[in-house]
Amino acid sequence: MNDRKHLSGREFERLLEAVRGSRNEIRDRCLILLVFRHGLRDSEACGLDLEQVDVESRILHVARLKGGLSTTHPLRGDEIRAIKAWLVERSRMKAPGRSFFLSERRKPLHRSTDNLLLRKYGEKARLPVADQPHMLRHA
Repeated sequence: MNDRKHLSGREFERLLEAVRGSRNEIRDRCLILLVFRHGLRDSEACGLDLEQVDVESRILHVARLKGGLSTTHPLRGDEIRAIKAWLVERSRMKAPGRSFFLSERRKPLHRSTDNLLLRKYGEKARLPVADQPHMLRHA
């Protein structure tokens, strides 16, 4: 029985590969990078505001839920590129509001959608810990 509840670096790469060619590839790649690298819960990722993602300063302001300590995290180069690509796509949507991640209906992405996406991509990547999407987070 596998007691591991996180992804290895190679498994994370496979998860990102599973996003390639998907309907919302740009958004989902950005979402997965931020969720995995910063250990975001579904609600934390879906609750991100545009102001929390500071591309110029290369910082992500994480507002932790469930009594966690809110912090700032440095953003890596691949995260910055994914964020910039998503912001271009997001601006084309002409969505109202300040939510960072949006659904195709231009509404804030719901945590159940995030959960479904992580499960779908985890299955496509044949990950050993994909039975629970929250396991796809910390390495």
